[in-house]
Amino acid sequence: MLHERRVHATLPVGDLAAARAFWEGRLGFAPLEVYPTAVLYAGAGGSVFAISRASARATGGNTQMAFTVPDIEAEVAQLTSLGVAFEAYDLPGLRTIGGVAEMGGNRVAWFKDPDGNVIGVVEFGSPA
Repeated sequence: MLHERRVHATLPVGDLAAARAFWEGRLGFAPLEVYPTAVLYAGAGGSVFAISRASARATGGNTQMAFTVPDIEAEVAQLTSLGVAFEAYDLPGLRTIGGVAEMGGNRVAWFKDPDGNVIGVVEFGSPA
């Protein structure tokens, strides 16, 4: 059954080589598996995600995947030093300060990859 299988997010990209330059060159991921139209990457704790050549562009309307971090300020600072630009929001119920928003006891920041996929960085608070 599916609940016993590995699951991964797949991000659509228009140019696989350009996407690899971002994920590998800027963010430091190493390919786990490489296919003609997709690359699979490993994160910590057995997590994996893929970038896959697609004809449709990312909508950029919501977070496609997120990384859990212990110190969001340190992570945002390090990524910013690598040239990653964080999204700024000033909406009712969602406001970022220094790239970071408070949401339901969690702290979240977002950036977009070159294809417009919205990637979250989350420092979780205490569970309810």
